[in-house]
Amino acid sequence: MTNILLTISYDGTDFCGWQRQDKADRGNAVRTVQGELEAALEKMFRTHIPLYGSGRTDSGVHAAAQAANFFSPADSIPEKNYVRALNGLLPQDIRIMQAQRVDESFNARFSATSRIYRYFILPETVPLASRTRYVWCIPRRPDIDVLNAMCSCLHGEIDCATFSAAGDQSLSTCRFIDSARFFTGEGADDGCLVFEIGANAFLWKMVRSITGTLIQCEQKGMNADDFRSILESRDRRRAGTTAPPQGLFLWDVRFDGVRRHV
Repeated sequence: MTNILLTISYDGTDFCGWQRQDKADRGNAVRTVQGELEAALEKMFRTHIPLYGSGRTDSGVHAAAQAANFFSPADSIPEKNYVRALNGLLPQDIRIMQAQRVDESFNARFSATSRIYRYFILPETVPLASRTRYVWCIPRRPDIDVLNAMCSCLHGEIDCATFSAAGDQSLSTCRFIDSARFFTGEGADDGCLVFEIGANAFLWKMVRSITGTLIQCEQKGMNADDFRSILESRDRRRAGTTAPPQGLFLWDVRFDGVRRHV
């Protein structure tokens, strides 16, 4: 058995998230990224192959570089062949970008040391139709300096209860945030404002809640002290509107840092 790590990109628009949900819709399976990938692996090997993802993405959320591993029963297959073979079996809204052999003890979820998300905001009232699936359109350009001043509060070990969604089943609402910033250019789509945040892990809908709160605080003329007060209140009622899913991408998963609690 060979442990294979896949780097996966997908357009999350037509998926009910990453995680397989066999009985979600009146007892019927719904379309998920993990479900499509495991179906492709089953076609390839003629047996069910479990796939272990680095984390879940919600309905409508995309990925530039999701990470997932599986144990291949065919040790003789060169790792590069998995890219071509799986892409030939997968729908066009999922692409395998890379495949590599990893240690037998490797697990995409438990070996990950950080996850990086990017949220794309387009300050236009009427975007091109081709962009509506991948950005949050707002009718003005926010002040990036004010936003980044508020982002300075998002660093280190933080109780993120303010940004946890109802129904989150995490044992702890504390997370270690490595960095948070807004930027333009530097790989951003033309005209987009990008919010990038990296942490050891995230609560359910946490990135979208933080994004919506930051934009709303800036719009109301609030400052970093105001945002810190909201953060430290640990009161979900003080958070702003949750940003919509289509602007959010799981951008990268890293395995070379310090392993912190989940």
